[in-house]
Amino acid sequence: MSAPTKIVFLDATSLDDLTAFDRFSSLGDFTSYDGTEPDEVVERAAGAQVIITNKVKITGEMIGALPELKLICVAATGVNNVATDAADARGIPVRNVEGYSTDSVAQLTLTAYFTVSMDLLHLNNAVYNGDYTQAKAFTMWRHPYYELAEKRFGVIGLGAIGTRVASLAAAYGAEVVYHSISGSDHDVSYERLELEELLTSCDVITLHCALSDETRDLLGAAELERMKDSAYLINMARGGIVNEAALAEAIDAGTIAGAAVDTFSTEPLPADHPYLKVKKREHLLLTPHVAWASVEARTRLIDGLIDNIDRGWKNGTE
Repeated sequence: MSAPTKIVFLDATSLDDLTAFDRFSSLGDFTSYDGTEPDEVVERAAGAQVIITNKVKITGEMIGALPELKLICVAATGVNNVATDAADARGIPVRNVEGYSTDSVAQLTLTAYFTVSMDLLHLNNAVYNGDYTQAKAFTMWRHPYYELAEKRFGVIGLGAIGTRVASLAAAYGAEVVYHSISGSDHDVSYERLELEELLTSCDVITLHCALSDETRDLLGAAELERMKDSAYLINMARGGIVNEAALAEAIDAGTIAGAAVDTFSTEPLPADHPYLKVKKREHLLLTPHVAWASVEARTRLIDGLIDNIDRGWKNGTE
């Protein structure tokens, strides 16, 4: 089958700083947009054989209005923003890119934990604002911090990212345990725990499971209450897995020692979001959905997109 004649990237704003974008032109007539509103999708994708989407939703109605469409590529791991049933009915493959962000997300998971648990932002500011200059001793801290070695480190969702995080925590000497959403055992040396035991026994809990009906609000007020008041919660998965209002309340109440969050149920974060009303901000580290975005991860993502398009056409599957 001949190469696609038109490729449209509907929301390329998070990737267009990479010169690797030029490589799409070798596959066909390539057009990219920083972002696309729902009512602009059909017009912009008209005549395209391939559309690429990151967050833009591709509905069944849109697919029906694009008769020349042959392939939908998702610039992410999940495909929940595409009406896959409508695509299947038309014989249109939907291809994602798996594993591109594993190391990037794992790296920020541990970095975020250490940043909030060691109070690093405050300590950095204490040096710059002169507090340390005026100190009477050679060292200073606001509250003690603890080593990760021999602490129980719980991973919820032991997929590729969760497994990588587990290996990093184990390298620090932590006792790693995990909870499987499906209830199945993984071929690993870590102990699988039911959610109740993991919540009550772990010093650190990290989330790496997918957002689904089963995991939405997996951790609400009741679950947070079961955690140790010295424990930390790290969410690098999806915002909806944790009840955000409940977590904000838990931080201010001292129910848990702290949390770090990179993803939110609504993005960008609304101005009236509960997290932005937290009084004890030093116990809640927020980052703007950046865990996935190392230069290497974004490069792997583009490589995967190009491979999905190129390989698909060569194999004649589209």
